[in-house]
Amino acid sequence: MITRWLKFNAAGILGVGVQLALLHALTRFAQLDYLVATAFAVEAALIHNFLWHERYTWRIRTAQAPRAALRRFVHFNLTNGVVSLIGNLLLMKLLVDHANLPVVANLIAIAACSTLNFAIAEIFVFAVRREPQDGGLFV
Repeated sequence: MITRWLKFNAAGILGVGVQLALLHALTRFAQLDYLVATAFAVEAALIHNFLWHERYTWRIRTAQAPRAALRRFVHFNLTNGVVSLIGNLLLMKLLVDHANLPVVANLIAIAACSTLNFAIAEIFVFAVRREPQDGGLFV
């Protein structure tokens, strides 16, 4: 479990780079509102992190059920995605509007959601399951 936690955080650190770079590009160059840009940046980081978790963090589990990748992706977005989007948007709104700290706000939001996201991914998204016999995607 500790090894997975460390791998989860390693992938997450890379995801932070994706999220911050996209947030910067969307607010500065595309002139999007910071909350809209945050939503897009979080989703990009989620997709990035999911791919790393599939191939690195929970590789042993995902290799045993490769056909369930779409199910895991949907579950990851509906769980980690919701936690990350709500957490990031709420904390960004609070910390940007009241303290004018956009980058710091984003880092605080990411850190605040991290532990809950790991627990959800470990217990729900990447849990050991039997692959359906009929080839279905959802269990």
